[in-house]
Amino acid sequence: MLNFNYICIYLQNQLYPIMIDTLLLIAAILCLLLGFAGCVIPVLPGPPAAWLALPLLKFTENWGGHMSWTWIAILAAIALVVTILDYLAPAWGVKKLGGTRAGTWGATIGLLVGLFFLPVGLILGPFLGALAGELLTGTPKKNSLKSALGAFIGFLLGTGLKLISCTWITFYFIIQLFLY
Repeated sequence: MLNFNYICIYLQNQLYPIMIDTLLLIAAILCLLLGFAGCVIPVLPGPPAAWLALPLLKFTENWGGHMSWTWIAILAAIALVVTILDYLAPAWGVKKLGGTRAGTWGATIGLLVGLFFLPVGLILGPFLGALAGELLTGTPKKNSLKSALGAFIGFLLGTGLKLISCTWITFYFIIQLFLY
């Protein structure tokens, strides 16, 4: 006759790792989704959030224990660089197309104000902010529009970089989850 305590201990030893692995996998998938949301919502750090899925998968016993810490570190560096570039891209676009410091500040303020008018504000905020900044300092309308276009291009560049890095992280995640 089996003792009830032995059955409980057996089930705990067999089910506990599966339950923890499942929770870690769910958390990792939520991080990936948050990462992609962060690609278009500037307040959320898209690539770093997506990157968090990799260590979570690595700590599972059944799915990601074989992952390379080297690749995880490389993808962390990429996520960090892309996040920094995303914040600098609109200002870089303004400068590259001949904008002034006022246009750069306008693009940054426009981005922050645009957060209150999702999703259109995220796209138009840097453009209108740079345009307003340039016009307020007396820059001719043609040059102001050029500067605002630079802010818009910078915003698109930053968003594109974030989407590429999150896609790369997700691709590595899926390969590690299913192919190994």
